[in-house]
Amino acid sequence: MKRQTSDGLRLAIISSAIFLAVIDIFIVNVALPSIRAGLNGSDADMQLVIAMYLLGYASFLIVGGRLGDRFGKKRIFVWSMLLFTLASCFCGAAGTPLQLNIARFVQGVGAALLVPQSIALVHVLYPGHQERIRALGIYGTIAGAASVIGQFLGGIIPDLDTAVAGWRLIFLINLPVGLLAAALAWRKLPETPLAPRARFDVAGVALLTAGLICLVFPLIRGRELGWPLWCIGMLGASAPILAAFIWLQRRKPEPLMQLRLFAIPDFRMALCATLCYFMVQDSYFLIHSVLLQTGLGLGATSTGLLFVAQGVGYVLASMIAMRLLGKYGKKVLLAGVLLMIATLLMHMFLFAGERPGNTALLPVLFLYGMGCGTVLPSMLTMAMKSVPAELSGAASGTYSTIQQVAVALGVSICGGVFLSLLQEGNDYTQAYLPAMGLNILLLLLTGCCLYLLPDGDAQPLHSWH
Repeated sequence: MKRQTSDGLRLAIISSAIFLAVIDIFIVNVALPSIRAGLNGSDADMQLVIAMYLLGYASFLIVGGRLGDRFGKKRIFVWSMLLFTLASCFCGAAGTPLQLNIARFVQGVGAALLVPQSIALVHVLYPGHQERIRALGIYGTIAGAASVIGQFLGGIIPDLDTAVAGWRLIFLINLPVGLLAAALAWRKLPETPLAPRARFDVAGVALLTAGLICLVFPLIRGRELGWPLWCIGMLGASAPILAAFIWLQRRKPEPLMQLRLFAIPDFRMALCATLCYFMVQDSYFLIHSVLLQTGLGLGATSTGLLFVAQGVGYVLASMIAMRLLGKYGKKVLLAGVLLMIATLLMHMFLFAGERPGNTALLPVLFLYGMGCGTVLPSMLTMAMKSVPAELSGAASGTYSTIQQVAVALGVSICGGVFLSLLQEGNDYTQAYLPAMGLNILLLLLTGCCLYLLPDGDAQPLHSWH
């Protein structure tokens, strides 16, 4: 009994990493209009609140695993948890949009260093196949629950009448959770063997970060500023910087990203599907958060409760889909994509008329969530099918990096279309329909990429947003 309690506590400590990393994406989605009002920010500032977190996450995710190998997974877990918590406090104390977005980037870096340690520690603490599968199942369930809880809290907390502005509390609540998790991790988690010879591709991290910022930042800021020369220059510089990153990776003995993975046709096609799908994932929340609160006048609490219906559908479908994947393969994902497209068409029909009531919205949001839950958790499985075992760690890191970059691009491009049309004087319906049309096009491309994948046997893996 004591062993079970100890194992349960350790798994809870480890899972706190993915819980905080996921919740800080979804809790912000619903609270964006409140953040904008509180800091007197712009539409672009709202997009950057999401994008800067994801860029920090994407740029440092692969190096996070290397740090754990060299300095110890427990030590990096504790320090990255403290970094994430400190950055959360700076987010909550920010006085300007610039301060908030810098803190969000650092928070994303903390999450990128934290999550790989938690996944690695599951394998260390649960060496047996069955107990590891059980632990990963609980870990994945906590990640799914975090998305639902984040949407709920993102709606409830900004509406609280407290001495501190409600939107600040969505970041400050990480303080007690992060400090408790770091203290328990230091006391309860075991030390892991070190690999002191592990090298770090500092130049690779610098080039990847610079290239991604030069790509995403002007896509968000340029529209609002009328495309000044420096925005065009940054966008133009992104291509040679990312090309230099690829050139450097080809010549590194221990590269940040294993480019030979892209020679595997299944992996390459699955990454194309991932890029298209995740451009839809968070842009959906950005657009609907603005539409429901600013356009239709719903409060943050009502918006959060509506998104919870979507989250419940996601969690329910993900549990079903993971069981069906081994038997039906890519057909499961294709069914999920079709369901998402059908429900987005329902969205367009509902929002094109008069303000829809909750009775009409809730089932549509629930079904859309079921479509997401059918696709998202199984996407990594399809990508990893043909990857050799010795490259599985590098492939997982590359997949997660592409995933975060895709979300940032979706927020900047799909969200940018919606906000740009509003800025030009269109009403919310006129801005909403083209943005959803773009999302549907991206989902059609996702379906095409998945259809072209060979439909071999696939064993379920866990993938967290």
